[in-house]
Amino acid sequence: MITARDIMHSGAQCIAADQTLMDAAKMMRDMGVGALPICGSDQKLKGIITDRDIIVRCIAEGKDPSMMKAMELGGHLHCVRAEDDMDTVLKKMEQHQIRRIPVIDGDRLVGMISEADLAKGHREGHHLTDQQIMNFMDSVYVSH
Repeated sequence: MITARDIMHSGAQCIAADQTLMDAAKMMRDMGVGALPICGSDQKLKGIITDRDIIVRCIAEGKDPSMMKAMELGGHLHCVRAEDDMDTVLKKMEQHQIRRIPVIDGDRLVGMISEADLAKGHREGHHLTDQQIMNFMDSVYVSH
């Protein structure tokens, strides 16, 4: 059985809940990513922030990204457990129409799964079927 741990990329770096959106944007730029998990001072996963969140919910609303804290945009968190099978991972991503999802082991962040990881897993033969990939794309990219 292929699990989230098999597909995820490990070493996901958190932004602290009290860091600014400017800090988040710089981290995203430097790491070449479009989302960052948010961790509290206890190092537990508290949320996730995307580049789109920064644009739409901060800058477009005239707020100052150098003053606004990451946790202010944290929103509702969807994540999967490291031992979850890929059907569970895909179902959660499809259900919530999300393109990336944090992976936890207990209450600690251990990695992230992005749409690129799904494509790579499919290409490398990690038992992601063409149908699973098509269903994911249909759910996330096609309006219903």
